[in-house]
Amino acid sequence: MDNTVSNNRQIVLDTETTGLEPSQGHRIIEIGCVEMINRRLTGNNYHQYIHPDREIDEGALAVHGISNEFLADKPRFDDIIADFIDYIDGAELIIHNAPFDVGFMDHEFRLAGAKFGTTSDYCTVIDTLVMARKMRPGKKNNLDVLCNEFEVSNAHR
Repeated sequence: MDNTVSNNRQIVLDTETTGLEPSQGHRIIEIGCVEMINRRLTGNNYHQYIHPDREIDEGALAVHGISNEFLADKPRFDDIIADFIDYIDGAELIIHNAPFDVGFMDHEFRLAGAKFGTTSDYCTVIDTLVMARKMRPGKKNNLDVLCNEFEVSNAHR
């Protein structure tokens, strides 16, 4: 486990979940990552749907549209954890509202076994929500607002 950033490797990461609280047994159902080295996209992306072994809350379903039926034949987190850790190891993760995603990742690591540690054992994390709040104090800083503000198309979101 090497948590140093090598070759300026950054990974923009987002997750979708069954609900809002890992403490209530909610789980990750999708992980999407885009890799950059020296701030240039490499094409080495990571995407995985995950069977959560629980029902998805209606509120979460309304946000991401991923159904229990769709996830029925997908691998479980235990099946993908080694590949996921290999992918993020040594990188700097860039996450909007990082405590949410990291909290879920750490929860999944705990469920998979103590030997997996926590996210911080593998990589560092930058929270773009914290950055946005510093740049735009008192304003809304969700991804839709920021995409509009900085003229980033989110048409495929």
